[in-house]
Amino acid sequence: MRGVANKGLLPEDALSLGLAASRVFGGKILVGRDTRLSGEMLARALCAGAASGGADVVDLGILPTPGAAALAPRLGATVAGVVSASHNPYPDNGIKFFSGEGRKLSPEKEREIEDLLGRDLARPTGSGIGTVEVLDDAAQLYGDSVLGRLRPSAEEIRVLLDCANGAAYEVAPLVFGEIGVDLTLTGTEPTGTNINEGCGSTHVDELDASGHDVAFAFDGDADRVLAVDEKGNVVDGDRIIAILARDMKERGVLSGEVVVTVMSNLGFFKAMEAMQILYEVTGVGDRHVAEAMGRLGASLGGEQSGHVILSEHVTTGDGIVTALALLDVMVRTGRPLSELAGAMEVYPQTLINVRVEEPGAAKTVAASEAVGLAVTEAERTLGEEGRVLLRPSGTEPVVRVMVEHTDETVCREVCEEISRVVQDAGKEGT
Repeated sequence: MRGVANKGLLPEDALSLGLAASRVFGGKILVGRDTRLSGEMLARALCAGAASGGADVVDLGILPTPGAAALAPRLGATVAGVVSASHNPYPDNGIKFFSGEGRKLSPEKEREIEDLLGRDLARPTGSGIGTVEVLDDAAQLYGDSVLGRLRPSAEEIRVLLDCANGAAYEVAPLVFGEIGVDLTLTGTEPTGTNINEGCGSTHVDELDASGHDVAFAFDGDADRVLAVDEKGNVVDGDRIIAILARDMKERGVLSGEVVVTVMSNLGFFKAMEAMQILYEVTGVGDRHVAEAMGRLGASLGGEQSGHVILSEHVTTGDGIVTALALLDVMVRTGRPLSELAGAMEVYPQTLINVRVEEPGAAKTVAASEAVGLAVTEAERTLGEEGRVLLRPSGTEPVVRVMVEHTDETVCREVCEEISRVVQDAGKEGT
């Protein structure tokens, strides 16, 4: 569930969701949140709903989304709820759940919860009512669990952390302070209204990493991270995954295919082919990546946005773990991040969002004959050195047109031509 807090997402919704979750899972339910002003309001409503249904609730307070997932099995929980809208601006908020194993819920479990929402469910009384316990040391527990899995010897490496005034503001400095880096912090003064505001991974281009060996920028709930090298260049999720894939292959610990989405840069696929590393491509979304990794027994996967899953260490995307893994490669190889990022070449990429006038028409427009012919012609023009990706949005009246090519001018011109045809097709369909 996601929406503007107190408008599209109400405390009543959180209460109902907590009650439904208690019916589906029972037992112990964890609840964590990020630093949004509305977070405490919604988290307390979620806790109250779950306790009203008879579940025993552990309030984790402010904690990264992957922290709630990591603590679920450690604390013997049946499910972990997180109140966060991730990289969205502060007026938005959302609620999502992880299983007791720390994984995204299956669609079947989600439907079970949805089917109970808004129904007049019987509630226990007396001793049947659940309890709510506040866990004051959740950040320390999560930090210890991270360092128990991955602890690079990074003494005197100059590291800048941008915690986006979000959920990582306490635990990320704690974790990096433990490994002895020369640490500089920004984005660690949340006010409730400044999460992701001009900081974090959504504004990584504005991060000044001067004087540091590496900078890491998390998003609001810290399940993503992007990096900036010592020369000030942004290292996105594709490059992070390419660096980790090459290192893991060289060490003989890379299992299964590397899983990425259709939005990964063409340069990533070329790099994997050159390194003879198999890869699997899924639809957009970390759920699809995680499902494919489980099916393939893959040790590495993720998205260009910096949402990376290292299955040896975590069950879901974890920005802090990803940052430590990248730092570990830097330390072991003795190579600067700018050099490591040469694992792949980033192809020029142009993305145009074409609005269609008729709501719900994006899929029809994208599948039209005229657009199909335009894409075929574009692919002929691009040849082996480029590709076209056409994606109708499932939530907006928009068709996303993305083109990649070694030549930036060709890339832009082809993308603009396809977009023109898409726009015309959208007008003809209304």
